[in-house]
Amino acid sequence: MSSMLSALSNWLVNPRRNPLARLHMHAVSSRLRKYGLRYDDLYDPYFDLDIKEALGRLPREVVDARIQRLKRSMDLSMKHQYLPEDLQAVQTPFRGYLSDMLALVKKENAEREALGALPLYQRTIP
Repeated sequence: MSSMLSALSNWLVNPRRNPLARLHMHAVSSRLRKYGLRYDDLYDPYFDLDIKEALGRLPREVVDARIQRLKRSMDLSMKHQYLPEDLQAVQTPFRGYLSDMLALVKKENAEREALGALPLYQRTIP
């Protein structure tokens, strides 16, 4: 039963197989291109400490490019403008830079937990 649900959920989110997922991916891609963002830019390091750790391990130029894209998108949003059409055409919204490092961080945390070690970081509520 669980394998059937897994197959169904994989079909639902796969844009190559599900036309609704393809439409959703196209809509997200179009919106990200208008502001010059990548999908990985939407991850919030203040929400998930694993993301913060993964960003800390990335090369400095990758993180700087992310910060510049976020600043540019906020500036465009405040001005109620979009990127010019020629710049929108060269944007790559689904070229990831964070997922591999994030998977590594999550794997290390799972391994650390399996070994019974204390977590490296814990969220504290002030």
